Amino acid sequence: MSLLPSKTTSQKALLSHSCLGLAAGALMYLICLSGALVVLNPFIERWEQPAAEEYSSIDIEKLQHAYESALSNEQAPANHLFIMLPTEQSPRAKISSGNGSFYVNQDGSLGEQVSHGFMDIITNLHVYLHLPYNWGMIVVSVFGVALCALVISGFFAHRRLIKDAFSFRVNGSKSKQQTDIHNRLSVWLSPFHLMFGVTGAYFGLAGLLATFYAAVYFNGDEGVVKDAVYAAEPELAQPIAPANLTAAIAELAQVAPNAKPFYIALEKFGTPSQYMLIGATLPERLIYAEQYRFDNQGNYLSNVGFSDGEPGRQAVFSVFRLHFGHFGPLVVQLFYVFLGIALCVISVTGVNMWLAKRSGSDYINHLWTGVVWGTPLVIITCALIDLITGFSSIWLFWGGLVFTLFISWRFKDHPRSKWLFLVLSFILALALVVTHAALFGANAWRGGALIVNISWIFSAVCFACLALLVIKASHRR
Repeated sequence: MSLLPSKTTSQKALLSHSCLGLAAGALMYLICLSGALVVLNPFIERWEQPAAEEYSSIDIEKLQHAYESALSNEQAPANHLFIMLPTEQSPRAKISSGNGSFYVNQDGSLGEQVSHGFMDIITNLHVYLHLPYNWGMIVVSVFGVALCALVISGFFAHRRLIKDAFSFRVNGSKSKQQTDIHNRLSVWLSPFHLMFGVTGAYFGLAGLLATFYAAVYFNGDEGVVKDAVYAAEPELAQPIAPANLTAAIAELAQVAPNAKPFYIALEKFGTPSQYMLIGATLPERLIYAEQYRFDNQGNYLSNVGFSDGEPGRQAVFSVFRLHFGHFGPLVVQLFYVFLGIALCVISVTGVNMWLAKRSGSDYINHLWTGVVWGTPLVIITCALIDLITGFSSIWLFWGGLVFTLFISWRFKDHPRSKWLFLVLSFILALALVVTHAALFGANAWRGGALIVNISWIFSAVCFACLALLVIKASHRR
């Protein structure tokens, strides 16, 4: 009995694979490209504000002072308060509330206001495609499901999977080259991309599943499901007063000596039930954080159990780091960026394969060129405008993308449009680095800012090489 799928099964799988790929094409590309950038989120945020003080640790007494200063500066009642502690990849502390977010200097004074307009555009594009949040999360999660289906159907569509694993027809037609690029990257990286699909699907669909589970088993009481995952909140009655961060951190060192706290959240903020939630990483654990609860005076209450609770609870809090690669050294994040870019290439070549099989060329070809090669240009433009003027808007991104679509449609010439977008991307990427260096001086060449500026320079070189390849290909015709 042959282990290979029958010819009929292979043809049906190929048809479903093509339909899914075409439907998901453009949006999948945007999600994947923005996701590759989101992996570098901690570094890009440091690049956006490189002058903020950086340090590996902060005295908790100084942090207490900064927290109380933030409380006294509240212009209106805030509904939450969140404190980020310095970490290896983001060596700076910040305090966020409903009235704003500020960096904390190492002496405990409040520093500059946090402003990450460019990164917000990219992150929100990846998380919910700039749609209304809840609906957008669901849409993006559906693309995670589609990605899983594409990976699985792709295996059934490749009847010569093993034989063609290392074949690449360099001198073949454009259609054959696109097919080989698509198939090789798809096969080699399929375990990682399947992981992206599964974890990406979780983020938006988990809420729907919780609602469904509550309706079926708990008469619609979603609180029961929430408590099962995140543990029931403590019921407290205390005088309303500033939280004693110092006592809580000291107590945590006794309760969990190996825990490395990196955030403090004040839950039920400003009420008699207020309590502290301290998130901490643990050695050799993939979970985003174990959460330790303390009352307002810093007395230990309990941990939630993401590190030692039921397997399902541990798995839920491991999804974030697994999806974005925010674990391990810098090389892990760079590998995740490569995986994201590879998924972009797979998405693009999948559509290119279909376009190459069509007779002639029409507006679909031209608009696809605007999406693929216009999006990087628009992203760089958004970064440059935000850097120079401080202005950022999702409408700037989408307006820029519509403009690239218009240009490629008007040119009606794929090589010409592609070359133009690549050259402009090359120029603006270098301009971005030069402008950043001019604005921030030495700060542009240290820490996270250095990593991002090197990445922009590397991107510029890639754009230049691709533009030269376009010219070379046009001379061959």
